[in-house]
Amino acid sequence: MHPGFHMTESVPSSTQRQLQFENGSAIGTSQRWLGGQYCSVLTSVGIVGCGIYDLKTAEEFGQAIAIAKGTPTNPLVEPEDLLDAKIVGTTAKAAELGIKAGDTGRAAIEAMLAASSSAGA
Repeated sequence: MHPGFHMTESVPSSTQRQLQFENGSAIGTSQRWLGGQYCSVLTSVGIVGCGIYDLKTAEEFGQAIAIAKGTPTNPLVEPEDLLDAKIVGTTAKAAELGIKAGDTGRAAIEAMLAASSSAGA
């Protein structure tokens, strides 16, 4: 169980908040239900998320997605959990932004924010 999540909390639940980075701001989200959760950071050009995201489907739609994976004993629950997590997979569109496996979630988010700034988004 994640330190910030207690079984007494009501599920399902969904939260979102504005997160600030060097290259701009993004929206962090966390969703929880009985027995599961996922989190993500949404930018104007793509998403850095946990392993629940399916890269194959995102690839079909040409989306920029980078994923990190938690473990059953150390799940990714809050968007801030993604910042130090290592990226384990990307779509081609995310790779075009310079994001690669082994990068931190923070580096992937910064790359997406830099791309949205240069694109005028």
